[in-house]
Amino acid sequence: METIADEGDPHSGASDRGGADGFVHLEASGVGLVLDCRGARLPRVLHWGRALPHATDADLTALALASLPATVPNSLDTPASVTMVPEPATGWFGLPGLLGHRDGRHWSPLFATEHVAVHDRGAEGGEVVVLASDAVCGLSLELRLDLTASGVLRMRAVLRNTASGWYTLDGLVMALPVPSEATELLDFTGRWSRERTPQRRAFSAAAHVRDGRRGRTGSDASFILVAGEKGFGFRSGQVWGVHVGWSGNHRTYAERLPTGESVIGGGELLRSGEVRLAPGASYETPWVYAVHGDGLDEMAARFHRQVRSGHAGPRPVIVNTWEAVYFDHDLGRLKALVDAAAEVGAERFVLDDGWFRGRRDDRAGLGDWYVDEVRWPEGLHPLVEHVRARGMDFGLWVEPEMVNPDSDLARAHPDWIVGAMGRRPPPIRHQQALDLRRPEAYQYILERLDALVSEYRIAFLKWDHNRDLIDADVHGQTTAVYRLMDELRARHPGLEIESCSSGGARVDLGILARTDRVWASDCIDGLERQAIQRWTALLLPPELIGSHVGAARSHTTGRTQSLALRAGTALFGHFGIEWDLTTATDEERTELRRWVELYKRMRGWLHRGVVVRADHPDPALWVHGIVSAERDQALFSVVAMTTGARTQPGRVRIPGLDPHRRYHVHPLAPGDKPGTTALTPNPWLAEGVVVTGEVLAEVGLSAPPLHPEQLLLLHITKA
Repeated sequence: METIADEGDPHSGASDRGGADGFVHLEASGVGLVLDCRGARLPRVLHWGRALPHATDADLTALALASLPATVPNSLDTPASVTMVPEPATGWFGLPGLLGHRDGRHWSPLFATEHVAVHDRGAEGGEVVVLASDAVCGLSLELRLDLTASGVLRMRAVLRNTASGWYTLDGLVMALPVPSEATELLDFTGRWSRERTPQRRAFSAAAHVRDGRRGRTGSDASFILVAGEKGFGFRSGQVWGVHVGWSGNHRTYAERLPTGESVIGGGELLRSGEVRLAPGASYETPWVYAVHGDGLDEMAARFHRQVRSGHAGPRPVIVNTWEAVYFDHDLGRLKALVDAAAEVGAERFVLDDGWFRGRRDDRAGLGDWYVDEVRWPEGLHPLVEHVRARGMDFGLWVEPEMVNPDSDLARAHPDWIVGAMGRRPPPIRHQQALDLRRPEAYQYILERLDALVSEYRIAFLKWDHNRDLIDADVHGQTTAVYRLMDELRARHPGLEIESCSSGGARVDLGILARTDRVWASDCIDGLERQAIQRWTALLLPPELIGSHVGAARSHTTGRTQSLALRAGTALFGHFGIEWDLTTATDEERTELRRWVELYKRMRGWLHRGVVVRADHPDPALWVHGIVSAERDQALFSVVAMTTGARTQPGRVRIPGLDPHRRYHVHPLAPGDKPGTTALTPNPWLAEGVVVTGEVLAEVGLSAPPLHPEQLLLLHITKA
């Protein structure tokens, strides 16, 4: 149970300013937001979607009037208004935004708006801060809405206990209305090695609630909840999506009432009693991100612009040792791997699990963050020096939030292990969680990480998290982890961190605010990764999605795949290698070097470009690519996920380019010779073809009949 202390008054100096006649109208990047701030109640959202650049004050007044429903028999005389924190006291019969009580009282607040402060940034959007209170319940509420320059609407709420007694907060979520045209829902589920699996359904008169209770984001997280027009795809149909930027327990939901009102929203999922507010104390929700788009690609592009504003550009080529050596750490073998990595052009070498005291498998050692003296009598210095001598920087795997019961740390401090009511949770992967809310545990981990990064001048930490949290104060643990990462980065400003969690079980914008990429999945099978990266990229730009080239035979699926499929898939992410290159043939190393050189040549614009996915009618054939920010070139991949229903796949459209510009489209080595069933190749493949962007988007090009699990790479340049 967490007690939140008084943090002072954040509202001093707030200015009173609604929009003209009590309306707020903000726009950015083609997205519009209109708030009705008139009256005593919380503001209501009149419009969130396509921008309304020509709307006048008179139009906003008319919009407010036109949005009011008629009264019908056996209903409220004054229909309930849908606000960003839905209130049952207004007659809202859907899920409430605020759940809590004060010793069984004050469980149904009704907030009155006191101030509306607006900072209008013109074409760059703007911020609205609403201050409201309920004197009877002894609560104040601050709502913060920020329409960013990227067209992303961020929402956050702060609830303060203004009374003399304690207040138990059981939940605080935020919601936005969506129009009746949104008739379908898309969200995600998954498991280890198959994260972010899409699922679609009708948006019916019901509450579609997705709760994540794993203590981390989770492989089965809803990820993004999208409501959209019937049949929406990557390039068509309006969509309205929400993402909760939080790495602990969370909720996303979509709800349509029989009366017709519809909302989508989310926030942190609190366990009963997890947060209690002392007099004067406050609780701040995580950011909830809401994005509109005409098609999923436009929604994703807005997310990408938002995320890129806080992250660096082109990313280095990584070699990670996990699938190469696992726990078998031998200096000679690792030096040979370093040499092979340098020969193919790697720029960063990451030593994975197995380097620390007592670690021979996953049953022991977690928590003992000292270099193993038996395996490494001179520390990691001989390996690190060899890595740097070959022109690479050095990275290291850690799992700071966890502890093996078989460890010196657990034996010395069993009270540091997360548990409830005197019992330990069931073990997962032979490990328990370390209670980082405890100052002494937190300080121990911080100092050990600080010492390692300082001693070895570590450039990159692969930060893992390999179990769900059971019987834990997830809110307190998550905030402690955030604070730990923030403090470590403050001590080492150049340090980069990867968010890994049993693969891709911690992918959210809360963790991305303090890390530099995510490990999308422990599965690097090229075919599986096509799907995992396709859907992870709804939220994250490619350069933040770690994607590695593995051995020909996948360690997780047993499939054997061509190097072109494996490397051509990794090319559309943060390119890396996770393969014992000392066992690769000369031909394989030569081809891999060509892929690395291609990545280095292209990444400058790939990691600033716009992700494009074509809605091809045959699910066997996926077409996706990246168009440069200037639209002067593009890189596309045509992938046969399985055998097609027809002998000829027909034309594939390539959208996203300038319709008026002429382009040269041609296969690009080393992804230019996929296996096909064709007796003779498509005529245009030999020398390429010159056409306009309009022809590519509206008509397309005839695709070769590829064998399954084959990839064709197309480079498109201005003619």
